[in-house]
Amino acid sequence: HVQDNLFTCSQDTQEKMKQVIQEKGINRVVVASCSPRTHEPLFQQTIREAGLNTYLFDMANIRDQDTWVHQGNPEKATSKAKDLVRMAVARVSLLEPLHKVSFGLKKTALVVGGGVAGMTAALNLAQQGYEVKLIEKTDTLGGNARRLRYTWKGEDIQAYLRDLIAKVRSHPKIQVHFNTEVGHGSGFVGNYTTVLYKEDGETLQYEHGVAILATGAQEWQPDVYGYGQDPRIMTALELDQAITAGDPKVTGAQTAVFIQCVGSREPERPYCSKVCCTHSVESALALKQLNPEMDIFILYRDIRTFGVREDLYREARDKGVFFIRFDLENKPEVQMTGEKLTVTVIDHVLGQPLTLPADLLTLATAIVPNPAKELVEAYKISLNSEGFLLEAHMKLRPVDFTTEGIYLCGLAHYPKPIDESIAQAQAAAGRA
Repeated sequence: HVQDNLFTCSQDTQEKMKQVIQEKGINRVVVASCSPRTHEPLFQQTIREAGLNTYLFDMANIRDQDTWVHQGNPEKATSKAKDLVRMAVARVSLLEPLHKVSFGLKKTALVVGGGVAGMTAALNLAQQGYEVKLIEKTDTLGGNARRLRYTWKGEDIQAYLRDLIAKVRSHPKIQVHFNTEVGHGSGFVGNYTTVLYKEDGETLQYEHGVAILATGAQEWQPDVYGYGQDPRIMTALELDQAITAGDPKVTGAQTAVFIQCVGSREPERPYCSKVCCTHSVESALALKQLNPEMDIFILYRDIRTFGVREDLYREARDKGVFFIRFDLENKPEVQMTGEKLTVTVIDHVLGQPLTLPADLLTLATAIVPNPAKELVEAYKISLNSEGFLLEAHMKLRPVDFTTEGIYLCGLAHYPKPIDESIAQAQAAAGRA
């Protein structure tokens, strides 16, 4: 029996399918419509309600694997669609009924990474009543948040971090292991076994039902623009620390220059690190607060102050911060002559070089992922081309891996501000 429908996934069509299955005694079903990722469970439920075993079913994926990839060649796409349908019919004819088998689940979780994302996920799970083992490769909790002062809204990150660490350390269902890394793992969702290696050589074996990977990322250490050759040249996080400490290099500066996209949006790292523009604008405003007469120049390719963060950009312009655009082919040049530090950039509008004397030069460097080779081997997960953890599906399973029972969150996934890391950690804990 063959049936052609305009909308196979509609409620009316589902009812017709059940009716036809029962009236004609159909014992196998093939659907050549929609995407299996989104609609296979719906069709399986439909045939189950009609009295068929859920697994006596197949989908010919003529959308994702054919029409979407061969839009410019409809004749060959149609021929391929026919082949896909024939293959699905041949396969389904050999299927036998399957029945689900129940396994016991270990109601415990492993969280890898003791930054804000990892601690948030661990605390969320513990508050739901689950035992959690939180492992951190260093001897302290907090990760990158230890080097941050305020969010773009002005919220005190250090106060939040102290409170979060206190809650994690005091929760009876969270066990924290410092100087510990993942060795190897085995098992399946609900029944994983992970071997952990401690710095002192001790080996631990932990059985758990799920795992959340929040291994974080780090600030790229640049080898350009004279970094490391002059103490006045620093990264964005180093500038934060200098401002907090009242460093004379900062308090005594009359001219400050920021260079954006250092290591980002280039062939070796084509992605945007997302937080750099906002961070530089915040730092410029902080410098203006220290010294309203300071001349501040931000050299940028594109200013990406996402959402209402655009208000910070407007505030910086109003307070006299200069924004000068450059392109990838004409990057700024840094010259160090004795005590003199200058930055030369070709003005995008004038088409002429501008030479800026700099008492302070800040590089907005890329965010790069921490190495995850051991995790890839332990849990059979995937990385994208830049080395960040790769989710199963950007829209449908944004915190899942293709390996069931393993989840991700935080900077290990992609560069993001701290509020997004917290939200994603809560989502991962909810999925787990």
